[in-house]
Amino acid sequence: MRNALQHGETPPDARFASAGDAEQRVAPRYTLLIRAAKLVCEAGEYLCVIRDVSESGISVRTFHRLPDCPHMQVELQNGDRHRLELVWQEEDRAGFRFRELADIARIIASPSRFAKRAIRLNFTAPAQVTTLDGRSEEVEIVDLSQQGAKITCSCRFAIDERVKISAAGLPETNAKVRWRKVGSCGLIFEDTYQYGDLARIAEQLQRRD
Repeated sequence: MRNALQHGETPPDARFASAGDAEQRVAPRYTLLIRAAKLVCEAGEYLCVIRDVSESGISVRTFHRLPDCPHMQVELQNGDRHRLELVWQEEDRAGFRFRELADIARIIASPSRFAKRAIRLNFTAPAQVTTLDGRSEEVEIVDLSQQGAKITCSCRFAIDERVKISAAGLPETNAKVRWRKVGSCGLIFEDTYQYGDLARIAEQLQRRD
């Protein structure tokens, strides 16, 4: 993903603290554009885009209303996590305060020993997999990304077998079996989901109401 860094810019929605908190307002601020991440809390895992970061906290773009969890963690693509406290939320934006001192330079550079890959969301949700011959199997999604999903199941699918996967919140999606192990297998989607679409799908799959 394309990144842009501007020092000293103060976006109008980057309100990490209340108006009376002068120390928060004068914290050095940087703007990060299109930095993919995920928010993790007891209710689940949710995609977001980091838009602004300072020594005080971060503001993010979300694709849905976040669950009522005041304390979350943000996980970057290199696996780094930072504990957060929710300060405000409006439509598709939210602001968080760091609960501990954060290394801003590391957040900006996001160093990693490994090649960055698509963010994976780890949660469980019931789903159905249908084969081309009409056989339907109950499975459970345990890992979801823009490119595919990991499922657990009691059945066996053939490598490279074409299937369709669907669930409450996940439209019927064409996929191919990439790998299999006893009790689980990996599916690769024939059409990659857009980041925002996957964010909304994941939120629907994790709803408990």
